[in-house]
Amino acid sequence: MEDHTVQEDRRDDSREPLGVAVIGFGWMGRVHTQAYARVLHHFPGLTVRPRLVAVADEVPGRAEEAAARFGFASAVHDWRAVVADPRVRAVSVTVPNFLHREIGTALAAAGKHVWMEKPVGLTCADARAVADAVAAAGVQGAVGFNYRCAPAVEAARDLIASGSLGTVTHARFRLFSDYAADPDAALTWRYERERGGSGVLGDLASHGVDLARHLLGDIDRLTADTAVFVPLRSRPPGATAGHARSAGGEPGPVENEDYVGCLLRFASGARGVLEACRVSVGEQNNYGFAVHGTRGSVFWDFRRMNELGVSGGPSRQDQPVARVFTGPGHGVYGAFQPGAANAMGYDDLKVVEAYRFLRSVAEGVPHGATLTDAVHSAAALDAMARSAAEGTWVDVRVPG
Repeated sequence: MEDHTVQEDRRDDSREPLGVAVIGFGWMGRVHTQAYARVLHHFPGLTVRPRLVAVADEVPGRAEEAAARFGFASAVHDWRAVVADPRVRAVSVTVPNFLHREIGTALAAAGKHVWMEKPVGLTCADARAVADAVAAAGVQGAVGFNYRCAPAVEAARDLIASGSLGTVTHARFRLFSDYAADPDAALTWRYERERGGSGVLGDLASHGVDLARHLLGDIDRLTADTAVFVPLRSRPPGATAGHARSAGGEPGPVENEDYVGCLLRFASGARGVLEACRVSVGEQNNYGFAVHGTRGSVFWDFRRMNELGVSGGPSRQDQPVARVFTGPGHGVYGAFQPGAANAMGYDDLKVVEAYRFLRSVAEGVPHGATLTDAVHSAAALDAMARSAAEGTWVDVRVPG
C-alpha cells in the first residue's frame, strides 16, 4: 500500500518543475545531486520539484558518467553552457575555490539561483562579489555550511538563545582531520594559493567561523597563528577527486596553511578559541564545539552528530553533564527519523541544505545559510591570515 501511494503521488504531482544543474562533479557534486534526488522524500511539502537538467565538468567523461548514473538530461564540459541554458533555473557550484567568483557572478547575472560550496572564492572580496551579484539580480544564494543544519546544533543554538546557560563566557571550536596527514597526498588545487586560496582556513576553519557566528553572534577581533607541516607533495599525473594520493610524482611546494590556531573576541564580550588542522594523524572529522556560560554549558561532537552534552542547574560547581539525544522535536530531525537516537548522517545535512535552498527559491526569501554568511566567514578568514602575517590582534572587517 505504501509503495502504491508513492507512485500515485509521483503521477499526480503538479508541483512546478525546477530545472537544476550541477557544475563540478567530484565528491561534493555527487552529494548535491543525491540531495536533490532525496529532498521530496523528506520534505514532501516543498512546492517545487527539482529536475536534473544539466551537469558540467571539464574532466573528460566525468559529466557523461554523472548524467548516465543520476539522470541529468544533458552533460557538458564547459560551465558556460549551463549559464546559457534556459532550462536551468538553479545551480549547485561545487568546483575549486578559484572558480567561485567567475561562475557565481555569471550565474546570478543570468538570473539563476546559486547554491555554492564554501568558502565562496579565495578572499572576502570574492565572496562579497558573488553576494552582491546575487542581490542585484534578485535571485537566491545559499552556501554550504552544512554543520549548522544538524538538529543537535540547532538545539544548542536554541539553548544558548533561551538563556539556559546564563551569559556565555567562552567557547572552543575544533576542526581536526587527517585527510592531508599522509605526505603522499596529491598536490592538488587545495594546496595552491592561486587556485585554493587559504588552505585549512577556507576548507575547515570556514565551517568553524560559521558555527561560532551561528551560535554566539559576530566576531569583533581575533589573533591567529598558522603553520605548514608538510611543505612538499607530489603532483598527480591526472585529474583527481576527493583526497587522492600520488607518490613518486614531481614534487611541488605546499603554498597554504595546514594548521590555524585562533583566539576570538565576540561582539557580546565572550571569548573563544578556534583551531583547525588538516594533517592531524588519528583524527577523522573530529569537529565540534564546547560553549560555556555562567550557569551551564553545551558540547557537540560531529562524530556523534545526534547527541549533545548539556550541563545546567543551580550548583555550577561539580555540576553533572547529561547526554541528550536529538529527536523529532529538534529542528528538521522528524523529516528523517521517527524517534530519538535514530542516527542522521552527513548526507542528510546536505538534503536539509537542498530543502532550504529550494524553499528559498520557491518563496523568494532566504532560508538557511546565505551568501551574506559566507561574506562574514570570509572576513574572519582574511583577518586570520592578516593576523598570522602581522603577529597581532586585528579587527574583523566585513565589507558593506
